[in-house]
Amino acid sequence: MVRCFLIHTVCPLAALGPADSRILYCRVFGPDEAEQHRELSPEETRVLRKEKTAVVARQVRSAVSLSREASGRLLVEAVPGEEALALQEADSGVLRLRAGDPFAEEMSALWLAVQSVAFTLVCEPHENLLLAEGSLRNLTRHCLENLHMLGQGSEVLLRSNRIDALLSRLLPHGQLLFLNHRFAQSLEKEVAAYMAK
Repeated sequence: MVRCFLIHTVCPLAALGPADSRILYCRVFGPDEAEQHRELSPEETRVLRKEKTAVVARQVRSAVSLSREASGRLLVEAVPGEEALALQEADSGVLRLRAGDPFAEEMSALWLAVQSVAFTLVCEPHENLLLAEGSLRNLTRHCLENLHMLGQGSEVLLRSNRIDALLSRLLPHGQLLFLNHRFAQSLEKEVAAYMAK
């Protein structure tokens, strides 16, 4: 099962410190076992989840920086309409999140960094990582194409309902889907029809 899906920045912004990352979108699937055993108010639960996702975003940001430094490639800004090319040249990787840092049990974080934005799936350790990577690439492609995230003034913060709709179709309740060709085409048509609204 996927525990959460994040969209966050990986390049420094003027308002943030050099080690900070801004979370643009976060969706948590299912309750966290550690939160169930404690008597926390809804506000305390929300703050705890926010802190956990911020830790994941910082760790992914660090991994992206190391990957980019090691590759030595120059980061070329793509313009709207070049989403497919930007996705093709995106950096990707997997992080192992140890138990207690930040989740109660060990997790895997798959990330895909497209220019200054990273898309991250946090999965349970027994999940099929190849299937998770395919789902992450599919989600990222739809987000880039339909939300125009590469252009100036991206509307990702204003269109979280569209990301929710994508997740409900491509990652229902945090479950990874095995997609055959026909089912994938059917989902593509459904997503395209929704995004055209």
